[in-house]
Amino acid sequence: MTAFPLDRRTEIYPAGGPWTDITNRVYERDPITITRGAKGETGKVGPGRATLTLNNRDGRFSPRNPLSPYFGRIGRNTPIRVSVPGPESYLSLDGTTAGVASTPDVAALDITGDIDLRVEVTADWTTPSAQTLIGKWTSATAQRSYALRLENNTLVLYWSTDGVANFFVQWRLPALPRRAALRATLDVNNGAGGWTAAAYWATSLDSAWTGFGTYTTTGTTSIYAGTAPLQIAPVAINGHAPVQGLIHRAEVRSGIGGAVVARPDFRALAEGAVSFTDSASRAWSVTGTARVSNRAYRFVGEVATWPTKWDASGRDVYVPIEASGILRRLGQGRKPLASTLRRSIPRAASLLAYWPMEEGAAATAASSPLVGVRPLQLTRATWASASTLASSDPLPVLASEGGALAQMTGSVPAPTGSPTGWRVQWVYRLDSPNSVMYTFMRIACAGATIAEWFIQQSSTGSRILGRDAAGADIVTANIGTGLDLYTQWNSVWLQLEQVGTTVQWDIYWQDVGGTPGHFGSSYSGTIGRVRTVGGPEGGYAAALDGMAIGHISVFGASTTAAFAGALTAYDGESAINRMGRLAAEEPMLPLTWTDGDATTASEAMGPQRPAELLVLLEDCEATDGGLLLERRDRLALHYRDRTSLYNQPPGLILSYTAPGESRELEPVEDDQATRNDVTVERQGGGSGRVEITSGPLSTLPPEQGGVGVYDTSVSLSLGSDDQAPQIAGWLAHLGTVDEPRYPSVRVMLHAAPRLIPAVLGLELGDVLRIDDLPHWLPPEPALLLARGQTETLGRYTWDVVFTTAPGRPWTVGVYDDAVRGRYDTGGSQLAAAASSTAPTLSVAYTDGTRWVTTASHPSSFPFDAVVGGERVTVTGITGTTSPQTWTVTRSVNGIVKTQSSGTDVRLADPTVYAL
Repeated sequence: MTAFPLDRRTEIYPAGGPWTDITNRVYERDPITITRGAKGETGKVGPGRATLTLNNRDGRFSPRNPLSPYFGRIGRNTPIRVSVPGPESYLSLDGTTAGVASTPDVAALDITGDIDLRVEVTADWTTPSAQTLIGKWTSATAQRSYALRLENNTLVLYWSTDGVANFFVQWRLPALPRRAALRATLDVNNGAGGWTAAAYWATSLDSAWTGFGTYTTTGTTSIYAGTAPLQIAPVAINGHAPVQGLIHRAEVRSGIGGAVVARPDFRALAEGAVSFTDSASRAWSVTGTARVSNRAYRFVGEVATWPTKWDASGRDVYVPIEASGILRRLGQGRKPLASTLRRSIPRAASLLAYWPMEEGAAATAASSPLVGVRPLQLTRATWASASTLASSDPLPVLASEGGALAQMTGSVPAPTGSPTGWRVQWVYRLDSPNSVMYTFMRIACAGATIAEWFIQQSSTGSRILGRDAAGADIVTANIGTGLDLYTQWNSVWLQLEQVGTTVQWDIYWQDVGGTPGHFGSSYSGTIGRVRTVGGPEGGYAAALDGMAIGHISVFGASTTAAFAGALTAYDGESAINRMGRLAAEEPMLPLTWTDGDATTASEAMGPQRPAELLVLLEDCEATDGGLLLERRDRLALHYRDRTSLYNQPPGLILSYTAPGESRELEPVEDDQATRNDVTVERQGGGSGRVEITSGPLSTLPPEQGGVGVYDTSVSLSLGSDDQAPQIAGWLAHLGTVDEPRYPSVRVMLHAAPRLIPAVLGLELGDVLRIDDLPHWLPPEPALLLARGQTETLGRYTWDVVFTTAPGRPWTVGVYDDAVRGRYDTGGSQLAAAASSTAPTLSVAYTDGTRWVTTASHPSSFPFDAVVGGERVTVTGITGTTSPQTWTVTRSVNGIVKTQSSGTDVRLADPTVYAL
């Protein structure tokens, strides 16, 4: 349990590191205030903030003071972090090969038969890179035995039979809490002539295991008894790094559920411990950047300024710091990201030349982002004219002038070595069909059997010509393309590959978003290299005026995925996949995410538009409906997808009557968040509208039981028009929550220290519940979603104020669930008055749909209903016409009252369709 005075540790990371403790320089008289998340229940998340004051009497926190030990090492955006003691210790791993916990090889660890590996870990399950958890494995010296790792939401079990070759089985992880226990077993001889591997998860190593995958195949196997140490986490599995996260404990068992041969448990170790012996008598050492810690981090951010201040006497010199989370930096000084094609193509391997051709209207040539590639010359064109390709900025359009034809030429640098293949690819659009076969692209080669390639097209088909240096045709191929090549964007590529003395050539047409069409053949000779690309030597035919062209690319290999999804601007990509891809493309964007339903993709996005990186991430957040947050344990962003907010058990349970636990509640009944008429517009597409026309927050006039119209319109990036009405319905559901709002909840941890572990574990987006509400509030517990928090850390006080939103809207239907799988009727009411203790009720259904009866659906009983604010448990229903007779247990929620005829009757926990 955390003791007071509170050990509130503050550290900075001067340039070159390491983290340096400056706690003794923080003014004890001033609290440390930390703000994270959203300021209101509907606003977006802003940058986190931490304020504190440092003693600067010796000038050490003055960045330009040459006598400071931090001279030249602190300044703009110096990292800072604040922590308090946590409830237990853990092994912290930073994801680099510099840190590991290990125990030497002994005979007990040389398991050759059945094995059972278990690890309790706090990790980012969706991280795409391979992260090892535990193993006895060294690739460099052919000492591979067994190992367990994570990769892109999968659990992978490795083993080797000879120390060199490796076998593996992998399983898709289910939706997991950030802290969970994972287990993998291997039955090397399952008694049926084969081997079987299985995977499990649990909330901890002490909890019941839930299986999520098995794999069985023929033939028995074994495990190599190598000499490698047992490590958490091994760093030599094919170059994979250790997990970046927290290891709480682990077990290695000889046999499935067999004898424990290693059991490292870091929970009770002293902070900074570098060696210990586990309960299986294994001696462990912690080395490098791995460390045993018990710190719970409350904020990690950056100090942008170090303002030096002093009093009139000059004796008190201090620095009031205001540190900010990473969102502040990401939101400043960022130019829009380039088009998806412009970003993707330069990343491709073997790229020799590339001209995006996205220049402005006054351009005279197309520059290349590649060093050493001269500009492509394009004359008689209208630049920045064609703007309908989502994956590109505006491209030029051919425009002959006064009889002078448009001309285009780009010179391609020679590749290193002798090429065995090459590829030329570009995009174009022509809206007016040309009846004569004209050349769209000319490719000139050096050192090749075919010196010139001509790609031609007309309204009756296409043709490819390949001529030698003397002008003789080596390749002549007529291709049956149709009019569908016109009035749309197309990508074309010609690729050649040298196969012995034969050249295989292939040409492809692909309309953007469609499937490529292909034609190819071969000839005897050599491919040479591409020397120039462009139009015919005399210029483009005037009939091709209006043709848009761009993103001309030349590769030194016959195959490449450079255009791939970038061609459609990743239209239809899921929100989480887009966030993950953007993070992978931007090395300075650390991003993790929680996928609450790993089996279902998040909402599909529309084309990725050129915009600032943070705007693109917020587009994904808005479309999917999740929360984009700052991590509190490291300088990074974290996204919680919408499904991770569904049906959560409370992460923090408060009692209104307990000291320090939410006594300052101020429920609000207003229309601030009311939205009962919602239109969602798909950017560049259709729209969907949902209006709530019945109920207390419907668009009905107040005199008819509603609140009137509260309409809103939202424009979102969507993959299809079908999404618009579904999202509109979900937003209307969130905007018509018929319950009081509790904008903030205060917890005084110094008065309620028992809550400290739960508060430390609560993440933004988690649910908190308040029990034992006073009689003047609704009798049900308040269920709230934590959207933000302000934390004030004093030496003897610790206050946390949560910004909250209603949590019940996030309780959604679950198929075939006894509680969340029930449908409500469209309307029911009491057909007769009932005393406060009457054991039966007469209920009339008003929408033509009757309630199920005990005789027809006995397994559907009991269930709870609400009658005029009183919760009752329905144990039986008889009657097949209205009214029906209900047998009930009264006053389940403590409300005792006489009920009048006509009182509304509702299912207590009706199914709500999730988005």
